[in-house]
Amino acid sequence: MSVKLEQAPAHIKLAVDLIMLFEQQQIDNDTILQALDIVKKDIEHKRGLGGNPTSHIPAHTS
Repeated sequence: MSVKLEQAPAHIKLAVDLIMLFEQQQIDNDTILQALDIVKKDIEHKRGLGGNPTSHIPAHTS
């Protein structure tokens, strides 16, 4: 990891890690965008419920 990246904010580091993961796994762009949409909706829902955004358990929809 470059010195600049080591000093970058956490969201930049995460974005770089995700991009690398997608590229290493050769995941197509449509699949990536669909998955990111699901992740964003789940995190926003958890935030609205006051849930833990770092939990691996999906937010309850009931």
